[in-house]
Parts: sequence; C-alpha cells; structure tokens
Amino acid sequence: MKKTKYLSVIAVITGLLLMHSCNESFLEITPNGALDVSVLATYEGVDALLIGAYSMIDGYDAGIGAGWEAASSGWVYGSIRGMESNKGTDSGDQPDINPLQTYSETASNPYLNFKWRACYEGISRCNSTIVAAMAAETAGTITLDEATSFYQQAKALRGVYHFWAWKMWADRSSNTFVPYVDETTDQSTLTNTDDIRTKIIEDLTAGTNLPTDMKQIGRFNKTVCQVFLAKAQMQMFGNYSAALALLENVESSGTNPAGGEIGLMDLYGDIFDASKRNEKEAVYTVQYSVNDNSGGWNAGRGEVLNFPYKSGLSPGGCCGFFNPTQDFVNSFRTDAGGLPFLDNSYNDEEVTSDQGIAIDAVYITYPGQLDPRLDWSAGRRGIPYWDWGPHTGQDWIRDQSYSGPYSPKKQVYKQSQEGTLTEVGNWTSGYTANGYRMIRYADVLLLKAECEAMTTSGDLGFGEVNMIRARAANTDGFVMLADGVTPAANYVINVYPGADWGAVDPMTAIKFERKIELGQEGHRYYDLQRWGDVQTELTRILTYEREMPWGGLLYGSASIGPEDVNFPIPQRQIDVTNGKLIQNR
Repeated sequence: MKKTKYLSVIAVITGLLLMHSCNESFLEITPNGALDVSVLATYEGVDALLIGAYSMIDGYDAGIGAGWEAASSGWVYGSIRGMESNKGTDSGDQPDINPLQTYSETASNPYLNFKWRACYEGISRCNSTIVAAMAAETAGTITLDEATSFYQQAKALRGVYHFWAWKMWADRSSNTFVPYVDETTDQSTLTNTDDIRTKIIEDLTAGTNLPTDMKQIGRFNKTVCQVFLAKAQMQMFGNYSAALALLENVESSGTNPAGGEIGLMDLYGDIFDASKRNEKEAVYTVQYSVNDNSGGWNAGRGEVLNFPYKSGLSPGGCCGFFNPTQDFVNSFRTDAGGLPFLDNSYNDEEVTSDQGIAIDAVYITYPGQLDPRLDWSAGRRGIPYWDWGPHTGQDWIRDQSYSGPYSPKKQVYKQSQEGTLTEVGNWTSGYTANGYRMIRYADVLLLKAECEAMTTSGDLGFGEVNMIRARAANTDGFVMLADGVTPAANYVINVYPGADWGAVDPMTAIKFERKIELGQEGHRYYDLQRWGDVQTELTRILTYEREMPWGGLLYGSASIGPEDVNFPIPQRQIDVTNGKLIQNR
C-alpha cells in the first residue's frame, strides 16, 4: 500500500471525509448515520475510507492543522518529555513546546489539543470505515471475507488511536480516562470517567485475526497487532504473562505486513538508512513518500523541523529542533568491561563536546570508551554524520547557548539521497521518505525480555539483551573515519558475560538497554510511565541537565511532580462538551 494520503486516494475520499477533517473536535463531527452509504457501499469506497483511517497513523492532517504537534514518532511527547532530547532550536521558535519540556504545560497548550484531535480524527475515520463496510456487506457488494478484513483492520487501528490517547491522558489515580468512541456511540453521552481499557484490548485483539501477509507493507497484519496488543497489556494492565505469549509468537512466526522476514539487521546504523526503511528490522514502518505530486503531504511532515540548522552543505537546512541531552549522550559511556554504568554513574564523567568552542579552533573528540550506538543516535563535532562529512559543531546548531552541542541523527537522510528520498522544491528538504520505524524488532526483543524478567520466565531476558548488544558490537557497524577502517571514536562494547545475569538486576539492565538501543525514537517517556519511574528518573536527569551551560535557559525552575506522569486534558475538549469531560488533575 502506498502512503495513505496520495492524491489519488484524496480524490476519492476528500468529499466523504470533509465533514470529519474540518471540525474543531471529535464531538463536532457529523454523525456516522449521515454518511452516503450508496457511494461508500463498494469495495473501493470502503477501502478508500480505510486508507483514510490509516493516513492518520503519522499524526498529520491538513484539515485539523496537525503536523509536528501530533507526530506519531513521539519526538515531543516521548523523547523531549522523556529527556532524551531538549527542544533545540532557540527559545522563540515553537514556544508551546517549552512548557512541555519543563513539565509546566497547562490544559490550554495548543499542542495537546492538536494531539487529541489527531487521535480522535483517526478514530472517527475507523468508525466510518466500519459503518460503510456493514452497508456494503448488507448490500452484497463485498464478500464476508472482505468485510471481515475491513472490520479487523479498522478495529485494530481504532484500538491503537485510543491506546495513544490513553497513554497521554488517562489517570487511574483520579478515575479520569479518555472517551471511547465506536460506530454506535451517542457522542452526547460521552464522558471520560469510564475505564475503557477492556474495549481497547478488544479492538486490538480483533487485529490479531488478520493474516500475517497483507500483501501491502503499510497495512496492519497479525504480527503488528500482536505487538500493539502486547504493549497495551503491559502498559495498561501490567499483564506481562499475556504479553509474553504474544511476543513469543511474534518471535517464532511473525512477519512484516507484506509477509517478509523480520529480525535484527546485521548493522545497527542500517536500521535508520532511509533506503532500508522497510527491511527486516522494520516490523511496522509508517510509510512516507516524496516527489509524488502531493507537494510533500505524504512525506515525514511531523519530523520536518528536526534537522541541523545551517544553510549550505548540511541535511535539511532547518530547523535545529530535537537536540540530544547531555545525559543521553553520557549514557553511552562504557566501563572497563564494555558494559553500561547501570548505577547511573555515567554522569560522573561528561562526554566532552565543542560547547562554546569556535568552529575554527582546535578540537579533540572525547577519548573515553563509548557504546558505538551513540554516534548513530546523536551528531557531535568531529564524528562523521552519515555521508555529509564530519559534524562541524556549533555552525550546525541554531543556538548552542540555548540547546547544547548535539544534533539528532536517526531520522536524517544521507547526502546521496537528497532529491530522491527528499521532496524537491519545498521550503526544506526535511520532507523525506524516511518512514518512522514505529515497531522494530529490537523493540520486540526488549519487550519480551521485560516480560520474562517481570514473570521470572526463561532466562529473564538475558539472551534477548545480549542479542542486541552483540549486534551493536559488530565492528562492521561502527561509524568510521573517512578512510573507512578507523573507528571514529573509542568504541568498546561487550555482551553481559556468563550464562545468566549473575549479580546484575535484570530489570535495571533491560531498562538501560531500552534507553540506549531505542533512544530518540519516541518511546522513553511511555517506558518510564509503565515502570512507574517518571518522577524519580526524570528528576534525576533534570537535576543534572540544569547544571549544563544551556540548562538554565532550557529548564529554569522546572520540577516534576506526580501530576506529570501524563498530560492535562485539552481545555478546548472540556469546553465543547460543556463539562461532560472532566480534567484529570
């Protein structure tokens, strides 16, 4: 399946979905009964609606104006909020992110309303698909098997959109959740005081009956839905036994949506190469495309800000957002045995940078031992940055005194890919085809490891963690200097020794491995939510980051309380319900 907002698709569904995409909240959507089923009740009509439902998976919709504010890559809510990154850029650009990174946002923050509307726009489109499929099945214009596939895909998508909303806004301590909306819902009766977790599980479970081979890479298949269901069981219920069974099945017989092999890529850096976005590590990649006559609508609009800020020879050319934190960079320091500092003493020594050092001054990169995954996760001075040559330091940073010395890297394209995997003729080449790896195989292995540790099953995740570390230790995957044979830094990494964890606490190691393996990929804040670590872990990092030369400007007097384990429900949504929705704090 091509990216789901292609102009050919838009031509079919724009009129059908206009009533949905132009409203200010999900509660202002025209009731499903108003849909013209005589137009929709065909295979093509239902499939067009389903494609429209898939199209919200990237969080972008022109009708509601959401783009980076609702990006499913989670760079704002998962990574900046999780303190893997700061906002970057300067203090004046996108100022609504500032309170999100200082844990001081209010319910009126427009980013939160964009994210809410994107989730419920996706839900509305799923419900429209189901209504149309029911009409088509009744009319006999689609077969029972076709109808079943439409129902299963639409319900699974609906479950994912509700799950995202639940992670953002549900607060069990105050008995406030998010509304559940299906094709039968009377929206005038909606509240957010009902626990909707079992309904989310039911929707996601419907998708586990899909085939493993959907023939098209952009659709959900059984494997994708099993992973989402496992994540939901872990996050919402702490049901590690149920999740483990699902993940074991994925490991033994899972495929990507086109029926292809899944597994670890041989080289860590290859995971993020735009030309390899759908290879075996990608259990599910959100599909982006460029130069398809859409003007960049199908490209990675949610990530378009997250490139080095420099005119001339640098990727993207704009806008300097999403800069890795010093704590994140320090986390890749390794001890004498090539293992991480699990006691968090990695911050006892700082990975040195070019902070405040002129670009024409002599600069020596940090000589200490590092996990090689650092230089695929963060751009830093003197280290080759894909094929763009060495990162040159502060001239790639919009305001180093505000956001520090590092650049994002994982979502950035190669110089050799400009013009083919980037949009030509737009205001920035940051519109790319480098789809977001929403689920990758290493994530699956680490989730399985977590389930084993939490249920005292198997080897408590020892084998899964070492598989991932062994891949990172492959010297063929190190970032190399221009000669192609000399490692760009002092990379020293090993697997955990022995046949089991020994004296190492399994969950401590698994948590740390998720941080360094999946860093900058939008998972961190939600991981901390699941573990109950938001307040303690982020307070520790905030205390450290505030001492950085840029820390005072970024974080000021920020503090993290128990109310910061989620986000306030958008005030706009409370207002349009005349108070039927209540605030979660």
